[in-house]
Formats: sequence, C-alpha cells, structure tokens
Amino acid sequence: MSSPAYILSIDQGTTGSTALLVDAQGNIVSQGYQEFDQHYPRPGWVEHDPDEIWDVTQASITDVLQESGIKRNILAIGITNQRETTVVWDRKTGKPIYPAIVWQCRRTTDICTHLNAQKGVAAHVKAKTGLVIDPYFSATKIAWILDKVSGARKKAERGELAFGTIDTWLLWKLTNGTVHKTDYTNASRTLLFNIDTFSWDETLLEIFNIPKAILPEVCPSASRFGVAKIPLLAEIPIAGVAGDQQSALFGQLCLKPGMAKNTYGTGCFLMLNTGANRVESKSGLLTTLACSLDEKPMYALEGSVFIAGAAVQWLRDGLQIIESAEETEIIANRVDDSAGTIVVPAFTGLGAPYWNAEVRGAIFGLTRGTIREHIVRATLESIAYQSADVVSAMLGDAGTSLERLRVDGGAVANNFLMQFQADILGIDVERPERIETTGLGAAYLAGITMGVWKDIDELENHRKIDRLFSPQLNAQQRNEKLAGWRDAIQRLSVDVNGM
Repeated sequence: MSSPAYILSIDQGTTGSTALLVDAQGNIVSQGYQEFDQHYPRPGWVEHDPDEIWDVTQASITDVLQESGIKRNILAIGITNQRETTVVWDRKTGKPIYPAIVWQCRRTTDICTHLNAQKGVAAHVKAKTGLVIDPYFSATKIAWILDKVSGARKKAERGELAFGTIDTWLLWKLTNGTVHKTDYTNASRTLLFNIDTFSWDETLLEIFNIPKAILPEVCPSASRFGVAKIPLLAEIPIAGVAGDQQSALFGQLCLKPGMAKNTYGTGCFLMLNTGANRVESKSGLLTTLACSLDEKPMYALEGSVFIAGAAVQWLRDGLQIIESAEETEIIANRVDDSAGTIVVPAFTGLGAPYWNAEVRGAIFGLTRGTIREHIVRATLESIAYQSADVVSAMLGDAGTSLERLRVDGGAVANNFLMQFQADILGIDVERPERIETTGLGAAYLAGITMGVWKDIDELENHRKIDRLFSPQLNAQQRNEKLAGWRDAIQRLSVDVNGM
C-alpha cells in the first residue's frame, strides 16, 4: 500500500496566517492559525510588519505539524495571500526597508488623483490591467516607499531591492532568499502587469515610475516555484500560488466560464469566471486574471461589497441589539418578513456596482411597529441585496446567465441569509461541506502540479455539498423586494447629490 499524501496550504490573510494540512481526498486533517498586529500610524494608513507575518506563518505551520504528528509525506506547499499588500526589501540582507503597506491603506490617494487627472492615463491603465487607478493596488504603494525611504529609489534602480506582494515575500523566506517569484493572479493586482501579454508592461512601469529591476518573475498559478529551504519544511516543493479571491474561486472549482462564487466575510467578494474571454465591465466591476493550470489566460469579473459581516458586527457592537452573530438567524426567523424595513449599511459608501463614496447608511420604513427582529432581519437581507446587485451587473457585462452560486466564508453558516440569497437571486445557492475554500484552492493548485490529483474531474469527485438552497419566492415577490431595495438606494443617492 502506498503512503498517504498530504499538501500543506498556507493561507496568509489580512489579520492572521492559517496553515492547513490537506489529504489526497481533499479533507483538512489539521489546521493552525496565528494572528498578528495591525498598525494604523495615521488616519487611513494601514501597515503590517513583514517579519511578524513570517513569524506567525511559521508558528501556524508548526502548530499543524505538531497537532497532526505528520512530518513526512507532505508532497507540496501551496500559498494564498492577502492581495495588493506591498513589501520592499533589501536583496542582500533580506530585511524590509519599510513596513508592508496593506491593501486597505489610502495614503497614496493624492498620487492616484494626480494620475487620474492626466488625459488618457486612466483609460490606458485600465485597457492593459483591467483595473482602475486606486490606492487599493500595489503600484502607487511601491512608488511611495521608493520616494519616502532615503536612498531607496537609487538602490532599486541598481537592482539591490526586491518588491513583492505577500506571496512573494513568503516564497523568499521559505527558500532562504533563493526565489523571487509571483503568480499571474497576484501580478494582475499591481497595476503593472499586462493581462493580455502576461508580462510586466514597460509603459505602466513608466507611468508609475517603478524600476523593472525590483519586480519578481511571474509564473502560472500551478507551477514549481521553488523548494523550501527552512528546516521545518526542507526540500518540499512550493507548487501553487494564488491571490486569496482567485484561490477561493479555484477552491470552489468554478473553473468553467459562467461559474461564480461569493465569499461572505467583512465584505463580500464575488467572482465570475469568463474563461478565455476578457470581459470589459460597463458597471464598475474589475477585470482580473483567474487561476490557470498553464500559460493560457483565464479571466474573471470581480465585484466587491464593502459591508457584509461588518453590518452584523454593527448590530452587536454598535446598536448592541444582539450578543453574537450566530443568533441573528434565530432572531430573523421570528418574524415573517422585515415589515417594510430596509437597512442600507453604507457605512463607508457603496461599492460595486454603485461606487458612491459619499453615501452613508440609512434605515428606511421605520414605524411604531418596527421591532428588533425586523432590523436584524433587514440587516441580513441587505447582504443578499448588495450581492444580488453585483451578480446582476456581472451577468449584464458578461452577457450570460447563472444557474448556481457557490458560496463560502464565515457568514454562509447562517441558513436564513443563504436562503434569502437564493430567493432574491432566483437561483440555487450551493454551500460546500468544506468552507475553507481559499486555503483549499492553494492546496489544489499545488496538488495538481505535483500529481496528487490528475485533473479537475478528480477534485470534483471529492467535493461535497453541505446544503443546496433553492429559491422559494416567485418572480413577482422577488421583483417587489428588489424594487424596494433599489428605491432605498436611489433615495440615498438623490439625497447625497442634492437632487
């Protein structure tokens, strides 16, 4: 009998690092998690300590190995990561020259405003990258570091510095500084990578004033990136890398055009696989690269909802009308409907497809008969409504239909929310048995590269559905509810614009 095979998946997120040990049947046999500190040196600024990220990542790996007792038969390592977060380090010393600037950080707003004001620049950048010029992405973060750290730009031009998103930083550390690489999905979030030619773009480098010498080599997501050189994981191949949302899409096995997933966390992240067809959004969505198993392009449309689980946190910590997120399902089911109450949780503006940063949240339809249950139910419903708006925009852009939405993230445990999502979309919502799909995606990429699984069909055979939520509303009921929601959005927008 052959020895059992395992894949180690590193899921490096915004607040902590998770390590998963995955067997050949796709089961998670062990899991470790370690948090790290968030740093807010000024309003709107967010930083991480790259060395602390590496330390907690090692700690989570150690926890997994100790808990499982498995030291051998780990055939490969996969990495998935918070995207866009930027690290610049000295190639000789391996030390960061500045803290990691996190994807959430808005310090480069002025740089972006200046670039967007230049005639034709924004359109040119979008044509090459599928993205908009925004502090969210890596390019202006790199430029800021090179300009603010004394001597950094000259060292970068001499090739003495290295840039990487967090996947690249972990690859560097895992291989003792012998590998400086990234994958297509992470590169596609930098504003420097041409998603048609699959290469760093000289014109984009000139626009953002970035020396090419600091950039990593770019590979398909399923590749042999290198071999670990640290004692903990000596000589294990690193064979899969992807940004977190693309990894979740792969982990959900949404690998055919027209398949979509929604990750429900603090916000919601929806991705629609458009295959080899690069779709340009007319609805404020982003065009990005999805994971591919070779050098052939795989594209996706992406839309973000700013406030999802954060609205439930507001019920708990702000209004203090619930004690835990888990009880919202019970509370919402105590009433037949929201009694006309509509919550629009635009605490930081509205994301896709509205992109209105000036809007703020509101509650509509309050009467003397409104009770706690109505507000809790309406808050959960708002998550589904916002996701439905993005799905509608995606399908309109892609000119396709959707038969089923695959879901993951912590909030999918809420049966009321998932049922209402199915009702308001008018399609089935599929919740998998294994909801850690981001980490599983990285494991699947590495496992396919190393031959643990021969193809996608084999992975699909291991995939297990926990529950399928089918729509229970008829078309008229659905349209009435959507009309009420969209009327609330319109009223907010009119109020902001003074019309």
